[in-house]
Parts: sequence; C-alpha cells; structure tokens
Amino acid sequence: MTVAKERQWRPEGPLDLELTLAPHRRGSGDPTWRKTPDGAIWRTSRTPDGAGTLRTVALRGQVAGTAWGPGAGWLLETLPAMLGVDDDISGFVPGHDVLRDAARRYEGLRVGRTFRVLEALVPAVLEQKVVTGEAWRAWRWLLGRYGEPAPGPAPEGMRVFPEPEVWRSIPSWDWHRAGTEAVRARTIANVAWHAGKLEAAGDSADVDRLLRALPGIGAWTSAEVRQRSHGDADAVSVGDYHLPSLVGWSLTGQKTDDVGMLRLLAPYRGHRHRVSRLLELGGKRPPARGPRMPARDYRRF
Repeated sequence: MTVAKERQWRPEGPLDLELTLAPHRRGSGDPTWRKTPDGAIWRTSRTPDGAGTLRTVALRGQVAGTAWGPGAGWLLETLPAMLGVDDDISGFVPGHDVLRDAARRYEGLRVGRTFRVLEALVPAVLEQKVVTGEAWRAWRWLLGRYGEPAPGPAPEGMRVFPEPEVWRSIPSWDWHRAGTEAVRARTIANVAWHAGKLEAAGDSADVDRLLRALPGIGAWTSAEVRQRSHGDADAVSVGDYHLPSLVGWSLTGQKTDDVGMLRLLAPYRGHRHRVSRLLELGGKRPPARGPRMPARDYRRF
C-alpha cells in the first residue's frame, strides 16, 4: 500500500460535494467513482504524474482529501479546482421560478474542472447515440479489462483510467465484447493518438477547436468533455437526446428542439450548462410519451 498524502481545504460558500462530483460518475458501478457508507467519495485518475486515488469527505465546513499513488500530490493540488473554486457565478440571475427554486435548493452545486481531457472524452464517445445503460456497461467492461487497480485502500473493484497507448491497442474483439461498435471504437483509438495535444491545450475554446477537428467528435461530445475537464459553465450539450425537452418543458411548459433550447438559454449566456444542470436536478420533466431509444447489444453478433 502506498503512503497516503492529506490536505484540508475550506471552500468559500456552500459546497455540496456529491452534487459537484456527480458528473464524473458513469453509472452506479463506475470503477473510477464510489461513495462509501461513511459519506466519502472516492475517485481515481490518470494524472500527469501517474495513477492516483483520491478520497474526499466533507467535515464541519471543510473538505478533507486523502490521496494515494504516484498522482497523489497532483490530485491534492488540484482538489479545489475539481470542487469549483474557480467557478464564477457572477452574472447568473435566475429569471424563471423553477430555476430560482432549483438554485436555492441546490446552492451547493459547483462546476469544477479536472484538467483531464481524455478521461472525460472516452466515456463521452461511448455515450454517443446510445442509451446510457449501454454506454455505462461498456465503460465498466473496458476499465475492468484494461484499467489498473486503484492505488491505496480504495473500495474493491476500483480501477484507474488506462494510458493513451492502451486505448490505441485494444483489439477489435474486445471492443465487440464491450458492446462498442467499430465507429466509436475507431473514434476513441484516434483521439488517444492526440492525447498529448488535447491535454496540453489551453482554455475551453482551444479544447473545443481541437476536439471538433477530430473525426467523430461533434458539438455534444465537445461540450460534455469541457464541462468536466475545464469547468465550462456555458458549454451547453447541443444534440442531447433529452435536454431540449427538459429545458423547454421546465421553462415554458412545452417541448422544444435544440434551436428552441438555445433561444431559451440565451439570457443565461455564460451559465447555460449551469442552468441545464439545475434543471436536470430540479426542473420539470415532460410526460414520458413516444418511442424510446432502444438498447443495442453488439456482443450477440
């Protein structure tokens, strides 16, 4: 077992640890994210210094962080950023009752940044144009097969995101076993070739430009990545299967499309992702009518 490193950090203002870290969780069985009965949240990461495990817990108005592995120091150094220390909510003025209520109920929500582009990009590609459960199943299988065990006393089964060269070397039959068809597999292998450039990019706009120059990466995938890696509170997920209906129904009582969603979110420019998150937590969902996107299982073929 590696030696633990520790850090205490006191945030300014309310902070809900689980709400802030929830976007990095890919389903209840995510091997990189766990919540234990003591209320602690565990995450693993492939840092610039190597694999690391981070345990965070809220105690009397401050966050206690403990980390293990070669990446322990880096994880503790970037802990405040991951928990939204740089999240600037100035200029965010809710103009709808449902949004005012959600902002009040979830005032501890922060948009944090991990600085790890590939760790957000691979699961986002897996989630392209499929039901969420299908993508999460593939994520669990691939991390179980190719991720390394988490350093330190992490909960059983936790794994660390593989190196870029590992993603490039996964054979076609293992993508098949994971339930991932050739298009998404090729996209992930290709972005892994560009990992160094992506991780070294500057702000969210630079990452967006680089991502959307790659085959298979569009507006939705780029936004999903930048929300997590760069804490971009304005990166709205255009092209999402559910989000336009949720935004439209919550703010007007009517479903809408991407164009209508962007029109409704325009007064909140700079905070459009923040608004989307708040509506996902406390908005009004439209009636569940019409066909659902079917789950597919490529492992049968």
